[in-house]
Amino acid sequence: MSTTAPATAAGITWDLSALFSSMEDPKIASTWTTAHERADKFATQYRGNLTSLNADQLAEALATYEDISNEASKPITYAHLRFAGDTSDPKIGAFMQEQTEKSSELSIKMMFFDLELQGIPEAQITELLKNPALDQYAHHIEKVRIYTPYTLDESKEILLEETSNTGLRAWQRLHDEVTSNHIFRYTNPETNETEELSQEEVLDKLRDPNRNIRQAAADSFTAGLQELERVIGYTYNTILADKKLDDRLRGLEYAERSRHLANELDKETVDLVMQLCKERSDVVERYYRVKKDILKLDELTHIDRYAPLFESKEEIAWPKAKEIVITSFTQFHKTLAERAEEFFDKNWIDAEPRNGKTGGAFCSYNTPDTHPVILMTYLGKLTDVGTLAHELGHGVHSSLSRKQNLYNFHGTLPLAELASIFAEILVFEDLVKNASTQDALALYADKVEGIFASVHRQSAMFRFEQRCHNHRRDKGELSSEDFQGHWQEELQAMFGDGVKLGEQHKLWWLYVGHFFAVPFYVYAYSFGELLTLALYEKAKVAGPEFADKYIDVLERGGSETPQELMAHLGVDLKSKEFWQGGFEVIDRLVGDFERLWEKHNA
Repeated sequence: MSTTAPATAAGITWDLSALFSSMEDPKIASTWTTAHERADKFATQYRGNLTSLNADQLAEALATYEDISNEASKPITYAHLRFAGDTSDPKIGAFMQEQTEKSSELSIKMMFFDLELQGIPEAQITELLKNPALDQYAHHIEKVRIYTPYTLDESKEILLEETSNTGLRAWQRLHDEVTSNHIFRYTNPETNETEELSQEEVLDKLRDPNRNIRQAAADSFTAGLQELERVIGYTYNTILADKKLDDRLRGLEYAERSRHLANELDKETVDLVMQLCKERSDVVERYYRVKKDILKLDELTHIDRYAPLFESKEEIAWPKAKEIVITSFTQFHKTLAERAEEFFDKNWIDAEPRNGKTGGAFCSYNTPDTHPVILMTYLGKLTDVGTLAHELGHGVHSSLSRKQNLYNFHGTLPLAELASIFAEILVFEDLVKNASTQDALALYADKVEGIFASVHRQSAMFRFEQRCHNHRRDKGELSSEDFQGHWQEELQAMFGDGVKLGEQHKLWWLYVGHFFAVPFYVYAYSFGELLTLALYEKAKVAGPEFADKYIDVLERGGSETPQELMAHLGVDLKSKEFWQGGFEVIDRLVGDFERLWEKHNA
């Protein structure tokens, strides 16, 4: 995989012209003008009339509502993508705020529709749904009506929507801005020179083979977060209070209830998986005992979790990363490769490293009539190839589901991770086949640690969120010590005696954006990883027949519930035995890693 080409993806930026050409594009203003004109006409025609519509008329109303929503989503999506690409430019931040406010104005005009849809008597809606005219909207209607017990009257819903732009959304934006634009002062232990690095660049150094560099990165990261702790702590306290108020007004029974509704999962299923994650943390401790031996350390700490097993200067150039991913996808199903190829050929990926760019990686689905795009920071490391595969899995999923209408375009969060994690495993299996024992050990370590990060760490973070929300509701505002204590206790429990999380780690909750932007999002990763591991085992046994069924499920998008979608692949999400199958795969991977280490020593 060695190459002399530049390893980073400098110059690899996305083309967003399918949405708009620039922030000054006149189509943005005309989109809003048209949307508001259509919304006014829509309200005049349908407000107060939904219970009198027959199935054909309701289908026509839903189609119109969908089309207005589809076009109106483009300016706000474009604004968020521009902001993610450069959070440092005040003009982009102001532009995003303007689009957010315009989106709220339109939402208020259209809000009556879902409220009236919820108000149609159950017997009447049951009869209407028997008509084939509503087939493509049936699942959407069910999703809207599931919120009926928790919806307020229209005047209150309008008030909450209008105040959210200067309330909740403003606090969420504040967290994103301060973390993305904070400069971390890193002192190189080898030269004693101080550099100014972004969050992504500092975090990347926690994977350096040199322990002194990892410690210096941890020092820099912790010091930077310490500077932000008061602002971020207050921000999170405010977000917790806002959710407490919103849940009380709506009658939501517990903090994560709204996330379960959005994910179309019941509490019993979620609690089952989260409990299994906690019970099976023994495999995490077991793995890190071996890693400690390999690294020849007396104790592993928070700076050693992602330390590479063997020092390597090899970098993988962007073109080679593309080749690796496309080849792996092709071997499973040509459709995966064909859809992924588009992202490279049509500039649907923003991968270059730059200051101001938001941390992490994501795939934005956009709209069914445009195309998805990916944002990540590619630095030429093997782990970056895995990230690329992960986001392209999302990309392929969203590309295939474009055959659905807007309502059925997005799957729920737990299944949204299915394609991404599946794609990662495809690449992993391909890379490890012909690797040397030492390289195979490194690959297994990266894969196993990635699984732990998705399954056990995300479930621990879910419990951290639960504790924070419950603390805010039962005891009031949390202190720095409260946040640190909840965080450290839950994360340390995951590692047992395998890793000792030091004092620095207590502050590291501050940068996790999901806590602020999408409460309880994190358990979707645990679901997705375990689900995919178990499904991948089925795929290896079933062969090409499974691959075709898998593509079919991706094409269905969110047109069915998670339970219904997985039934096409022979899976029951309520089955404890099924979820145990995912942990059996993890156990086997750790066993393979242990045997490889014995072989390497021999």
